[in-house]
Amino acid sequence: MEDIKYTPANYKSDQAVRWCPGCGDHAILNTLHKAMASVGVPPHKMAVISGIGCSSRLPYYMNTYGFHTIHGRAAAIATGFKVARPDMTVWQISGDGDGLAIGGNHFIHAIRRNVDINILLFNNKIYGLTKGQYSPTSDRGFVSKSSPYGTTEDPFIPAELVFGARGNFFARSIDVELQTSQEVLTAAQQHAGTSVVEVLCNCVIWNHGIHNDITDREHRAERVIKLVHGEKMLFGKDKEYGLVQDGFLLKAVKVGEEGYTMDDVLVHDAHTQSNFLHQQLAMMDGHSLPLAIGVIRDVESPVYNEEIEKQVAEVRARKNFSSLRDMVMAGETWTVE
Repeated sequence: MEDIKYTPANYKSDQAVRWCPGCGDHAILNTLHKAMASVGVPPHKMAVISGIGCSSRLPYYMNTYGFHTIHGRAAAIATGFKVARPDMTVWQISGDGDGLAIGGNHFIHAIRRNVDINILLFNNKIYGLTKGQYSPTSDRGFVSKSSPYGTTEDPFIPAELVFGARGNFFARSIDVELQTSQEVLTAAQQHAGTSVVEVLCNCVIWNHGIHNDITDREHRAERVIKLVHGEKMLFGKDKEYGLVQDGFLLKAVKVGEEGYTMDDVLVHDAHTQSNFLHQQLAMMDGHSLPLAIGVIRDVESPVYNEEIEKQVAEVRARKNFSSLRDMVMAGETWTVE
C-alpha cells in the first residue's frame, strides 16, 4: 500500500446517494468507506463491480473505478478483471437476488476457484429494485407480489452455498452492527482469495422489519453472537451464555448452570482448516442457537489468479513466447495462396 493516510472521505464520490431514506444499504456503504480507509487501499487501485439491483448502485457512490454490469454477471466480470489486473483490489457488490438467482452459478464458481475478489452480499430477502418479488433467500410461506399466497419453496442460506463451494472466507454482519461490519470488511480485504461477506439489511419499502426478530435492541444480545478469533464464544447482555460442544453438535448454555463452567465454552478458531465447526456456526439462525456475526472462517488456500499468473510465466519461459503471435505461430501452420 502507498504511504498515504486515507480517510473515508477519499472513497466517497460526488454523486447523491439514491437509496430510500432508512435503507440498510446506507450503513453498508459508510462502513465500506471506513474499512477501506483503515486498510489504506488507494482509491485508484480499487474497482467496485456490481450487477443489477438496489445494492448494485454502490459503485456510483465510490471514488474508485467502478463497473455497473448486467444482472447476475458481476462475479464473471470481477473474475476477468482480477486476472487481467491482479494488482487491483476488487469488490463485487450483489444483492440476494442478483447474486444467488441469475448469478448463482457465477457465485459458487468464483468461490470454488478462489479468485482474489471480495464479494459483498446484501441480503434483505426481497427483490427491491423491481418492486417486491420474493428472492432466493425469502422464507417459505413469504407473501410478496410474486407469491401472493406465500412461497412454496425453501430458501438458499448464503453460508451453506459458500461452504458447499469450498469457501475459505465467510463473514456475516447486520446493517445496524456498524463496528462489526467495518471489522469484517477489513478482514475480507486482507484475506487472499475469495472472501464472502453477507450483510443482513433492511428494505424499508418492500420488506420492512424482516430481520427484526434478531436485530431489535430488546433481544439482540440473546439472539446474536459475535465471533472473534481466539476468544470464547459468549453472548447475552452480560455474556452469561456460551456455546459448548454437545456430541457432534453445538449447544447454548448458561455459564454456571447445569454443571457448565467457562472452561466448557468453546474458543473460536477462524483459521482451522477443517470447516466442520465453521459450518455449524454459520448455519445458526438466531432461534434455537444465536445468529453468528463476525469472521466465521478465514483460512489460506491457493489463489486462482496467482496460480494463473504463475502458469502463464512458466509456459512463456518454457516455450520462449514473447508475444501472442509467437504462441500462435509456434504450432503447425500453413499458408493459403
